[in-house]
Amino acid sequence: MANAIFKVPVPKNEQIFSYAPGTSERKALKKELARLKSQEVEIPLIIGGKEIRTNDLGECRCPHNHHHILAKYHKVGEKEVTLAVESALKVRKEWARMPWEARISIFLRAAELLSTKYRMTLNASTMLGQSKNPFQAEIDSACELIDFFRFNSYYAQQIYEQQPESAKGIWNRVEHRPLEGFVFAVTPFNFTSIAGNLPTAPALMGNVVLWKPASSAVYPAYFLMKLFKEAGLPDGVINLVLGSGAKIGKPILTNPNLAGIHFTGSTSTFQSMWRTVGENIQNYHTYPRIVGETGGKDFIFVHSSADIDSLNTAIVRGAFEYQGQKCSAASRAYIPESIWEKLRAKLISTTKELKMGDVEDFSNFVNAVIDRNAYNDIISYIEFANQAKDAKIICGGNYSDKKGYFIEPTIILTTNPKFKTIQEEIFGPVFTIYIYPDEKYEETLHLCDETSPYALTGAIFAIDREAIVKATEILTNSAGNFYINDKPTGAVVGQQPFGGSRASGTNDKAGSMVNLLRWVSPRTIKETFCPPVDYKYPFMGK
Repeated sequence: MANAIFKVPVPKNEQIFSYAPGTSERKALKKELARLKSQEVEIPLIIGGKEIRTNDLGECRCPHNHHHILAKYHKVGEKEVTLAVESALKVRKEWARMPWEARISIFLRAAELLSTKYRMTLNASTMLGQSKNPFQAEIDSACELIDFFRFNSYYAQQIYEQQPESAKGIWNRVEHRPLEGFVFAVTPFNFTSIAGNLPTAPALMGNVVLWKPASSAVYPAYFLMKLFKEAGLPDGVINLVLGSGAKIGKPILTNPNLAGIHFTGSTSTFQSMWRTVGENIQNYHTYPRIVGETGGKDFIFVHSSADIDSLNTAIVRGAFEYQGQKCSAASRAYIPESIWEKLRAKLISTTKELKMGDVEDFSNFVNAVIDRNAYNDIISYIEFANQAKDAKIICGGNYSDKKGYFIEPTIILTTNPKFKTIQEEIFGPVFTIYIYPDEKYEETLHLCDETSPYALTGAIFAIDREAIVKATEILTNSAGNFYINDKPTGAVVGQQPFGGSRASGTNDKAGSMVNLLRWVSPRTIKETFCPPVDYKYPFMGK
């Protein structure tokens, strides 16, 4: 044990590469895309550091070219789930005993490896496997995940530094122990950074993890496991289990050693997991920590004083970047009558400019939605709007699955503030607008607050400061991440800790100290230097 108090380097957000024509990073990314696309990878389970093959295979296909197979992966059975739990628990005590600075060194090394050697591989695998353009991949699988590794390491030290006061003759101390058991990390398809953060945040704090990525995002998860291994993460600390949630979830969620759940995904799945925990609460060795982020129906609320050009850009980027497949994506807008016609022409014109197609064509702004299930679900909303009497599609609305799962950026205008597409999460490139009378600004703010069960992100566009203050007050509980004159997407680690409440999750703020505190169990230690030798107190004297 070193006789020193170490300081983690103060982190800075990773620089974003532009991938502009003529840049070296553009050339390197194109080369890596070609390399990955030219080969078909076999992805095993990785349990206790060992590669396990079950021959029950799933496929990883390009969403923008669903005829192209990137990889085949092995799915777990009951035996492999049991083995994963055993492997995690086997190394739990040894990992928990490792000095905190040694654990942090692993993840700081992971950040450096990702910023250099693994950057193009993670970006290219995310582009091909999840149909992201270069910029969306860069800010996700490179920059945000690098930031998670660096900032979480810094926050961990800050947590360990927080110590109580001590009275004369006493030394009070607090240590932050890992949880007793294992953490189950369940990650979504849409962000490789989330896929990397959900298992590593608990691991950084000394926990062992079973990690189940979405079946549609197994491809980049495989390269992340290679990154963790090269960074020095001991075998068994993070175990990769692949397959259907139904087959994996039940034996893990009912295991007595379950100590925590770190989840991002659908509200219904999270509620089902929580229900299972509740039904089995008497069987656990410790009450499981439950942390989840579950989606949103994110809004842009507009005041008549708003700047039209910045509003137009915010809508287009907020609603249609990554095909609207972000839990933070702008999905509904409330726009005053007085500026609607001016905005309408500009918004439709801009949206029609958006080019859609393969990720390897860097001129495309929009790519494909993730898979057939998502495609069918999204177009059902478009068809509903097509047939509705109180709504109409004013831009887009076309789609095709001939080669890839392509859906045009679609704008719906409704006269019904409770219209289906203004209330329900769609998770696709569909944006719904409701026009309100200018004089009903405050009334419509309340309507915005009450329309959706979610409360993840939202934005107010206004120049009038009184209007901004009023919106900020009325919409206090409508969004965990609230934006003033900006799109409601793009939270940056260390700058805008991310998460929402209501049906959007537990609001444990990924990218902040708050999240890491969920993965430790504090122990208070009181040491008395000269303990009393007589039981009597002064008040007992005659």
